[in-house]
Amino acid sequence: MSFYVPAAGAILSHDIADYPEGIVLPVDKPYRWTSADVIRKLKFAAIRHFGKKNLKVGHAGTLDPLATGILLVCIGPACKQAQQLQDHDKEYIARIRFGATTPSYDLEKDVDRRFPYEHIAASSVRTVLPTFLGEQEQVAPLFSAKSVDGVRAYELARKLYRAGQTSAIDSAALETLQRNKIVISELELLDFVPGGDGDRVRGAGVERSETESPRTLSPSARINVADTSALGLPEAVIRIACSKGTYIRAFARDLGEALGSGAHLGGLIRSCSGSFTLDTALTLDAALALFQH
Repeated sequence: MSFYVPAAGAILSHDIADYPEGIVLPVDKPYRWTSADVIRKLKFAAIRHFGKKNLKVGHAGTLDPLATGILLVCIGPACKQAQQLQDHDKEYIARIRFGATTPSYDLEKDVDRRFPYEHIAASSVRTVLPTFLGEQEQVAPLFSAKSVDGVRAYELARKLYRAGQTSAIDSAALETLQRNKIVISELELLDFVPGGDGDRVRGAGVERSETESPRTLSPSARINVADTSALGLPEAVIRIACSKGTYIRAFARDLGEALGSGAHLGGLIRSCSGSFTLDTALTLDAALALFQH
């Protein structure tokens, strides 16, 4: 692939023809932004910069609103390579909180069920992690963009949620969504915090404050964030290397079940997508600044 990947502070030509293979921006997606929010913001800036109203701008693999990290933004001819980029393996750093579930398997919905967690320790997490390695079948969350007879799965999930039928969401996912083959190649327990600590300090690096990018925060207000930090639940921080199509929220669900409890994501970072790593990613402000010269 020979597309152009600008570094922060680069000066872009105003003629998109100067980039015959297109441009790819590895953006560190802000917390509480949807992937579509980022694309809209950058597309507007790119269209204005290049003076081309029909300029194509897209991404190579969506990232949940409450996750941060690598979102590959493709501009111009690079959009033709989006699927190839999306097919590459990914790496995530996930904080998984045991003892409670939410319908979305992350903090976008409030807790719907509580489970025993006193038996969960770092040793038990380490013992069960190897059982998730290798090729396997995974059921996606019902709160996802998976298509069911031409309808997004999250539409069914929202109907059940609004009707108060949260207990039916898991069974609906099993009944309506096909199992996808995925591969988890590496799992590493980076940290473990036992339960019962109340409103403790959150671990470094997994959740980031939206104040990191104050100038570009307007879309975040409409994304709900439940607060389960005061419940004193045990947390594991896990590095996950996996194939495309792996839902880390579903992995959290399955890990909780394997440990005889429930679980949800308390934070998620996509730290790597193919050869793109977080340490070379652009903040959204830095990406927007490329189109201001």
